[in-house]
Amino acid sequence: MNDVLELYERPSNPAEPLVGVDEKGKQLLQDIRSPLPLVPRQGIREDYQYRRNGTRNLFVGVDPHAGWRYVVVTKRKTKQDFAHYLTGLVAQYPDARKVHVILDNYKTHSLKNLQEILGADHPLFAKLVLHYTPVHGSWLNVAEIEISILERQCLNRRIPEEGTLITEVAAWEATRNAQATKITWKFTREKARKVFKLKRTELID
Repeated sequence: MNDVLELYERPSNPAEPLVGVDEKGKQLLQDIRSPLPLVPRQGIREDYQYRRNGTRNLFVGVDPHAGWRYVVVTKRKTKQDFAHYLTGLVAQYPDARKVHVILDNYKTHSLKNLQEILGADHPLFAKLVLHYTPVHGSWLNVAEIEISILERQCLNRRIPEEGTLITEVAAWEATRNAQATKITWKFTREKARKVFKLKRTELID
């Protein structure tokens, strides 16, 4: 926790950007009957029956200081998918010295898996620095805030197939990035010390 919170407290530094990364699943659901259209005082009414068209995974990365996000839709969330996503993410920072990425402890996120897929000498590892939230502490990942916004603004309805999902997520991402909406993290190491009743020496290296 100390490591993650210390990252949030650092001033913005383009040479060492900070990105929170997490995944979100989305079930593809197709209407069997067309919804009833909008009428005064009523929203669109959907029939309770639908057709399941499988699921897709969304990798979501957010740079809270720059107000920038990077979202990729994949069929699965295997260690190969995750490795390719991180490679694409770090490539978005060609001038950075280091890219600090906050992750939870999901099994595909391990450095060992990344090295297995990409090779230990892959250039990604010259820049990538991984920081893990504590077990049962994934709420410390700023990406969860962005995923909640994505769910409310883009994924809160039936989406029938992958093409539509990719198009709409890309449009949402472009709009959010154009707005450059930043996230201000307010839970500091000092607040953590009080909440969890820790001694100062237990939280500060």
